[in-house]
Amino acid sequence: MSDEAVSSLPRRVRRAARILLMDEHDRLLLIRFAPPTRRAFWCGVGGECDPGEDFHAAAVRELFEETGLSVESCGPEIAQRTDDFITLEGEPVTSDERFFRVRTASFTPDPAGHTALERELIKEFRWFAAAELAQWHEPVFPVNILELLQAEVSP
Repeated sequence: MSDEAVSSLPRRVRRAARILLMDEHDRLLLIRFAPPTRRAFWCGVGGECDPGEDFHAAAVRELFEETGLSVESCGPEIAQRTDDFITLEGEPVTSDERFFRVRTASFTPDPAGHTALERELIKEFRWFAAAELAQWHEPVFPVNILELLQAEVSP
């Protein structure tokens, strides 16, 4: 299907929780995805809310599924954003993303909870310093991730 045909398809709202997972050295954990039909890219931990699931519960679940880190809470929401994009499954969506900051000691993520698609497409985990992100040679999403790292908790 052409890009024009995809862009004319109706978009559903895709609710997602995103976690800015920071270690004791103020580095951010990112995941490198390498789909066969697109350029490889990096993004943070997180994913779509299950039906009836709120953003906070999705953040806790996604953090565990994608990294193996279990927490009782991902803390307060620090930011939200919307964007139009095409999912890895090829579906055009309008995202409603909520961001949470979690601090932890650095660790090696455990991929045991990954879906079949994640096992196929996730190629690497890496802890990034903010200075590295500003100069990184592959796309990092969201594009305003450095601004999000500076976000304060809303009152």
